[in-house]
Amino acid sequence: MTIDYSPLQIMNVLIKICGMRDADNIREVLTLTPDFMGFIFYPKSPRYVASPEALKHIRFGQNTTKTGVFVNASEEDIMQKVELYDLQAVQLHGNESAELCSSLKSRGLIVLKAFQIHSAEDFKNAVRYNRQVDYFLFDTKTASYGGSGSKFDWSLLDAYHGDTPFFLSGGIGPDDACEIQKINHPYFRGVDLNSRFETAPAIKDYELLQQFIKQLNEL
Repeated sequence: MTIDYSPLQIMNVLIKICGMRDADNIREVLTLTPDFMGFIFYPKSPRYVASPEALKHIRFGQNTTKTGVFVNASEEDIMQKVELYDLQAVQLHGNESAELCSSLKSRGLIVLKAFQIHSAEDFKNAVRYNRQVDYFLFDTKTASYGGSGSKFDWSLLDAYHGDTPFFLSGGIGPDDACEIQKINHPYFRGVDLNSRFETAPAIKDYELLQQFIKQLNEL
């Protein structure tokens, strides 16, 4: 897949639903046709896919990109999971180097690199990865890896001056569609949905997701 790095007109916002694990819940959410669906291969996460055998047997449509989420994993470990579970994209949530990102991208994978944001200075780390990845993912800064369920100050996005498209992450919930549509950054491309759409860790509320996606794309 070739990513267009030109400034983006906001059409339909890309939807990434992350932290999936339960086979029946995965099948149900796939009927919403999210653009990306994320599976976490980080053992310390409460949404860790400890036994991902079900991923081999679930039919994914062509419009949903199966994404593995990793934290400071080796390229060998990442590629093992990619090949075993037919992943088309990887999201890197640790201190991975630009060289690793570039290498994974050269293998034909879509690469998302996450950065924790608390102040405008934090975007400087991301700019060093320009063109080494397909998308950035801007998340709320926490003391550890992984999501906090809280938002950072979205007005800080004005301080991002790179030219790599980005996803917004961190505490996005069912009532945020209107605020998301107000974001006018030329490289804003999508949203990452997780804990605030759950009934339990890794179990997504289908109706909340359906309503949110409908509202987001109707505004």
